[in-house]
Amino acid sequence: MIVDCAIYREGHRSEGPEDFSDALDEARSAGGFVWIGLHEPTEDEFDRVSQEFALHPLAVEDALKAHQRPKLEVYDDSLFLVLKPVGYEPESDTVSSGEVMIFLGDSFVVTVRHGEASPLKAVRSRLEREPELLVKGPTSVLYAIADATVDHYLEVATELHADLEELEAEVFSPDGGGSRHTASRIYNFKRQILEFRRATGPLAVPLTRLAGVGVGTLGTAVPFVAEKARPFFRDVHDHLTRVNESVEGLDRLVSDILSAHLAQMSVRQNDDMRKISAWAAMAAIPTMIAGIYGMNFEHMPELRWTWSYPAVVVVMAVLEVVLFRLFKRRGWM
Repeated sequence: MIVDCAIYREGHRSEGPEDFSDALDEARSAGGFVWIGLHEPTEDEFDRVSQEFALHPLAVEDALKAHQRPKLEVYDDSLFLVLKPVGYEPESDTVSSGEVMIFLGDSFVVTVRHGEASPLKAVRSRLEREPELLVKGPTSVLYAIADATVDHYLEVATELHADLEELEAEVFSPDGGGSRHTASRIYNFKRQILEFRRATGPLAVPLTRLAGVGVGTLGTAVPFVAEKARPFFRDVHDHLTRVNESVEGLDRLVSDILSAHLAQMSVRQNDDMRKISAWAAMAAIPTMIAGIYGMNFEHMPELRWTWSYPAVVVVMAVLEVVLFRLFKRRGWM
């Protein structure tokens, strides 16, 4: 469905015509640009848009099917950028991601949103309050969406760090690390970081191209993006670099916590086995002595001695005390 359609002239909004097919002509004649926002459009709904703005069929297919990696494609009449905004629920330790596809041309911006994790509404509102930025044309929209998306990555990374510190404290607490659910929580946290990495990692190359960082093809100018906008995209690129470094650190830390937890469990199992073995050894001595004297032989040492029974009991008790003190000294009990 079409969420919004507006024409921007000299940094100010004016409502587009009811038939958006006339919006592009009106925007070009006025020296502005048109911005159309769609949310999970059907093939028929998007067909009108793609024909009017001459969008490349491969990009249209990606926009309709979604489930794309962040990427930047340059076509003859437009630029196609895929972003993956993310959201985080601290209560359930869950990272969710949406998708934003941006078609950028000389006088138009078409945004296609999939999922709920999207900054588009807030970005449009902020840009309409900053006409000095909107007056720079469609490039300002591309920059604002990318900037908002990456800034939210930083917020999510901070929240993940805070929750990971809580999980780390639980793992290394005297009692919490032994919970049967601890390993599953750590593994689930690692899956959420992987989901986060799928959004942030592949975006580095598109932002490198937009920022003009590097050499060769990565450093060449990108069509439909103003040359003066490169410093702004370099700032977004720097923020993304910080996010990716943070994600790498989170992933390593989770792996270390999982290894430490497994090592703790192994040590505790060894302690339990030592205790079990110690108690089994203590039970074996009276069992052995009682078993010997329980045999029905007539000629056995001290069998008919009056003090045989108390003497055997005392011997078993003394041996038990000796073993207990020995195991206790070695930390087995």
